[in-house]
Amino acid sequence: MESRHFNSGGKRPPETPRTGSRRRMYLRMVTASLVRRASRLVIAVLAIAIGATILSGLVTIYYDIPRQLGREFRSYGANLILLPRGDTRLTRAGLDAVRGVIGDERIVGMAPYRYQTVKINEQPYIIAGTDLAQAKRNSPFWYVEGEWGTASEPDRVMVGKEIASTLNIGIGDPFTVQGVKYGEQAEASRQDLSAAENQKRDLARQNFAKKLTTGGIVTTGGAEEGFIFMDIDMLDELIGDTFRGDVVECSVVADAAELDALSAEIEARVPGVQPRAVRRLTQSQDIVLSKLQALVLLVTAVVLVITMISVYTTMMAMVAERRREIALKKALGAENRFVMGELLGEGVLLGLTGGALGALLGFEFAQRVSLNVFGRAIHFWWPIVPITLVVFIVITVLASILPVRKVMDIHPAIVLKGE
Repeated sequence: MESRHFNSGGKRPPETPRTGSRRRMYLRMVTASLVRRASRLVIAVLAIAIGATILSGLVTIYYDIPRQLGREFRSYGANLILLPRGDTRLTRAGLDAVRGVIGDERIVGMAPYRYQTVKINEQPYIIAGTDLAQAKRNSPFWYVEGEWGTASEPDRVMVGKEIASTLNIGIGDPFTVQGVKYGEQAEASRQDLSAAENQKRDLARQNFAKKLTTGGIVTTGGAEEGFIFMDIDMLDELIGDTFRGDVVECSVVADAAELDALSAEIEARVPGVQPRAVRRLTQSQDIVLSKLQALVLLVTAVVLVITMISVYTTMMAMVAERRREIALKKALGAENRFVMGELLGEGVLLGLTGGALGALLGFEFAQRVSLNVFGRAIHFWWPIVPITLVVFIVITVLASILPVRKVMDIHPAIVLKGE
């Protein structure tokens, strides 16, 4: 009657104590089988753990490579140039607006430059006023004999190697520059003049003297060797003017697509600023990153294949070793699906154990690689733990399917007779 009522109602009966006891018995059988063959299965667990360690470590590195190499590439110079639009100059308010668009977390260095012609021994030279600390971040490849200048010592400047050789000056030697200092009324009148008239007026400056000291000599092999570098606030004070930048060099952690998007956003949101991405540098960065990531994926795929082969051979050996046990179970009435389920359960437990061990060791592996190769600590990527567990459970199940199917070929009568 109960059976007819269940069939007609279509409802699934609630779980009975008998069902729970079957599940407990199943888990007990799987774990007991693994414990009895611990010596053989330790090798399989170690193989899975090693594979999981390499997988989780390489995947973590794969996602962290753009951040790591992005900052490494910034040592090759700025990848975003900000220019004034039209006849205007760059202002500090405009630079603050640009910084807000890019975000402080992306900016490695942001150095404004203002160029001014001065005289030394009646010969014209160019002073480049900049934020020296930011310029150092943008251009760590500059070779500076002596020290970089600082805002706390504005009279100590860096001199390009070409100028130092021409003037025959060395570290600590003083020299005098001459220029013009405008008063407030003159500056107010300049704002009413056109750009051409301003330029003519700049060229007609009266001389003044400022004694500077050589704090460092810059060698780059480029145009920088023909400039004198000083703190930009000092230059503004020297010429009696407020900040008006000629160009800003930005070093931004971004690939080519992100840099193009930032340039478009800056152009739309910050009037008076014209961004220009250094495409050759960013494209080279993207090429190197893509090749490294492809290499990581290739190594990961090889590791997964090797792990699958190891699990396959282990499961084949287990099935061959347990032929009499399996035959006895089938003789006592066990169906193929139950025996196969038990063996697959052992494979799942192997994948879970090895995957969990590898996920824990993978971060340490990635950390060591990152510190030795990039010199920076890596960020732990939490999703890698469940990903590693799922991947290696799937791998062990796939590697176990063919060996487990051999159960169907075991005939109890033939095996138990020893044939």
